[in-house]
Amino acid sequence: MEVVPVHTETIISTEECLKPERTNRRSKVSRDVETDIELLYKAVPQIGKVFRIIDKIGEGTFSSVYLGEAQMHDRSRQKFALKHLIPTSHPTRIAAELQCLTVAGGRENVMGVTYCFRKEDHVVIVMPYLEHRAIVDIISSLSFEEVRLYIYNLLRALKHIHQFGIIHRDIKPNNFLYNRKTKEYALVDFGLAQGTADTQIDLLKDLSGLRKVQRPVFGERNMNSCTLVSATTKASSAQTELVKVVKAEDPANRRYSSTGRGSSLKTQGANQKPQRAVPLSATCSCYNTDRVCNICLSRKQQIAPRAGTPGFRAPEVLTKCPNQGTAIDVWSAGVILLSLLSGRYPFFKASDDLIALSQIMTIRGSRETIQAAKAFGKSIVCSRELPRQDLRVLCETLRARRPSPDDDDVTPLPQHNGAISRKPSIPEDTPTHRPAIKQEDSYEHTPLHTERTEAVTMETEKEEEGGWGRVPDEAYDLLDRLLELNPATRITAADALTHPLFTDLRPLT
Repeated sequence: MEVVPVHTETIISTEECLKPERTNRRSKVSRDVETDIELLYKAVPQIGKVFRIIDKIGEGTFSSVYLGEAQMHDRSRQKFALKHLIPTSHPTRIAAELQCLTVAGGRENVMGVTYCFRKEDHVVIVMPYLEHRAIVDIISSLSFEEVRLYIYNLLRALKHIHQFGIIHRDIKPNNFLYNRKTKEYALVDFGLAQGTADTQIDLLKDLSGLRKVQRPVFGERNMNSCTLVSATTKASSAQTELVKVVKAEDPANRRYSSTGRGSSLKTQGANQKPQRAVPLSATCSCYNTDRVCNICLSRKQQIAPRAGTPGFRAPEVLTKCPNQGTAIDVWSAGVILLSLLSGRYPFFKASDDLIALSQIMTIRGSRETIQAAKAFGKSIVCSRELPRQDLRVLCETLRARRPSPDDDDVTPLPQHNGAISRKPSIPEDTPTHRPAIKQEDSYEHTPLHTERTEAVTMETEKEEEGGWGRVPDEAYDLLDRLLELNPATRITAADALTHPLFTDLRPLT
């Protein structure tokens, strides 16, 4: 058993002081959670001598997070988050995550680490607990000022870790905790972090020597289609990847939708040759169809980093660009800001990476996406031109501050395979079949209309109180820079902090 104290916290390691309250937990958690907690106590017995585990508060692919409580030397009780890493995790990956927390954590809105327990292949990282609520539960009540401060503090955290050469690679609201009462923030979960070429985290350099299992970028549903590739494989030897074609959709239904299924779309690495099994003269025959031809199926997968959560991946990740840097974290921050300004979370939701790319095109434009892809060595073909959306108009329409065409008395409906909903359009030639109304029975004087008017007025006042009636142009300018399609010209976290949107906030030292 190894217990590694990272910070000097005074915790009473007496099992007796915690034992009386352990039975109280049984009535507050489910049987499955209780079983998991008991298994953790057995796997790492030392934890039970220091912490009383209260609940299981998170579970992911590579770890589970528990809420624990310890009695301090002054007899006060303090809560901690205990992250139990799955035993199959690579030791170097575990050590790299711990090193990121110890070197960069504990300041600038980056979570620190207090203790680390290890017994055989079980590792538990103990961190301070920040009480918070999920963004999906509070997004409708956030004021614009809260959104501004949230993004500002997220950018502070990104600037800080990027200075150490750390690429987080999984930036999303669930990994940037926010306590509305105390105005505290914390960037968590460095389990997928990688280093830049000049990273200061030694163990992130070591990760480049691991053998990794890569799965196809396009065709995410096929979980069994994996390729074992040596990390020494050069990007130049990678082949054209498998692509999936998406059916077309009426552009009239796409104006304010991020479902992005309005084009047949293909991407391939620029200047790449097909496998020998495919004749050089062979021409793809599946363009602008709803199938994948044998020529495309025979092409080899290109290997490149592909971490992150669907909906938050940058264009260079979706197109499998081998050279990915800190800009992918900035893109994810832009997607978060887009969600918060539009009031829609999650904003993007796709079943695979190709659909995700087409969703981005519906917002940022197909021509712009194609041009950006060329800049980082990728070729994208789109069967239909998609115009670039005005971000203010888009966000205000989704937030219902700006009317969309033909939206009279139409209830918003969710779009299939997308996270954005809008009011469906009504063709101009559709008869309304409304009966004529006499002046004395005018709709404007009915009680129903009065109630409706009052409801709209209250909603408008609520929006005004939240600051949504006067969102400055600077907010959308920053959003545009964060969502720059080309990572080479995308704004950095450090430069974003000097943006005019944050002029009145205390400068960083």
